Amino acid sequence: MSNINEQLKMKGHLQIELNGELVRDIDNLVVTAGKTFVASSMLKTTSNSPAAMTHMGVGTGTTNPDAADTALETQVGSRKAFTTTAASSAAVVTYICAFAAGEGTGALTEAGVFNASSSGTMLCRTEFAVVNKGASDSMTITWTVTVS
Repeated sequence: MSNINEQLKMKGHLQIELNGELVRDIDNLVVTAGKTFVASSMLKTTSNSPAAMTHMGVGTGTTNPDAADTALETQVGSRKAFTTTAASSAAVVTYICAFAAGEGTGALTEAGVFNASSSGTMLCRTEFAVVNKGASDSMTITWTVTVS
């Protein structure tokens, strides 16, 4: 009799560029709601739900991410639709989101990935050292989620 012990792990990583310069390179937490989303995505349903991840939000919250999180602590502005999504392998998905001048402006300290422009399910959240995005700055966040 074989003893099978498999553990599915999810890990997120994001890079933040401000005006084309890399300013943050950090790991993040895939929250419980995000893991439930992944498991639910494997079920065939008549409602074709849950909806795919489509948006990224940024905020000024400073509380450490927790597996029970379902939203950003203090979201700034509206969530932005991804600019690009790609699967570089069967187990790696990359989300890219561009925040133009005037979008997501402030002393940013958190970010999250969601499946809706408001409400919806949060896949992952991170908190980081402040990134000061001025009104005329552009910012790109590249978020990679790896399942292993």
